Amino acid sequence: MMRWPTRELSTTACRLCLLASMCAFAIPSTAQTQAASTPVVIDRLLAVVNDQPIFSSDLDAEMRLSVLEPNAGTETPQSALQRLISRALIRQQIREEDLQNAAPSAEDVQTRLDALRRQLPVCMREKCSTEEGWKDFLARHDLTQEQVDTYLRNRLEILHFIELRFRQGIVIPHEQIETYYHQTLLPQYAPGEAVPSLEQVAPRIEEILLQQQVSALFGSWLDSLRTEGDIKVFDPQLEAAASPRDRGTAAR
Repeated sequence: MMRWPTRELSTTACRLCLLASMCAFAIPSTAQTQAASTPVVIDRLLAVVNDQPIFSSDLDAEMRLSVLEPNAGTETPQSALQRLISRALIRQQIREEDLQNAAPSAEDVQTRLDALRRQLPVCMREKCSTEEGWKDFLARHDLTQEQVDTYLRNRLEILHFIELRFRQGIVIPHEQIETYYHQTLLPQYAPGEAVPSLEQVAPRIEEILLQQQVSALFGSWLDSLRTEGDIKVFDPQLEAAASPRDRGTAAR
C-alpha cells in the first residue's frame, strides 16, 4: 500500500569548492580576517551521488520534513541520508529518461497539501487546517512553505514516475485475488462478524496486489541504481547507512 505517499548540483563557486575539497571549511570576511574573529562554517559536504552533492543542510531539512509523514517516528541522520541518496538516484533517472509526464502540476501539489493539512495525524492535533494553525505548525517545526511545497513536488514526481515506469502492463489474475481474499482477508474477521463478499472487495484487493508487485519491481530497480551508481559518503558515522535500501521511504 503506498504511503504518503532534491537539490541540483550547485554552480556557485562556494559549492564547487566544497565538492572539490570534499570537506567543510570556513570563509572569513575581510572584517573577520582583520579582527581575527571566529570564522563562519559554510555547509558541510556529506555525500556525492553521481556527482550530485548532499550537504549537511539537506540532511537537516530532511529530518525536519519527516514530521510530514503519517507514520513519522524517531528520525535518525542515517535513515534521512539513505532517503536522500535514493531520491537523488531516482530523480537523476527521471531526468535521464526525460519523463516530462512525471512532473506534477501546481494543482497537484496544492491538492496534496490541502489533504496533508486536513488528514495528517500531527496536523489534526495541531490544527493545521486553519491558516493560523498552519503558520504555527511551520514555525514550530522550523519549516517554510517553500520547503513543504518542494517536498510535496518531489514526492509526487517520484510517485508519478513509478506509476509510469512500473505499473503499466501489470495484470493481476482473478485467482490471485481469490487467494488473497480467502487466505489473507477472511482470517482478519472474528467469528460472527459481518464479512464483505469477494465482489465487494475485489477492486481493493487488486490494488493491494498491484502495489506489491510495483514495490517489488521498484525495489529491484533501485538496488541496481545503487550498485551501478557512484555513491560516496564522507562522514564515517553515516557511511554504513548508505548501502542498505529503504524501499518504504524512497519516495519521500
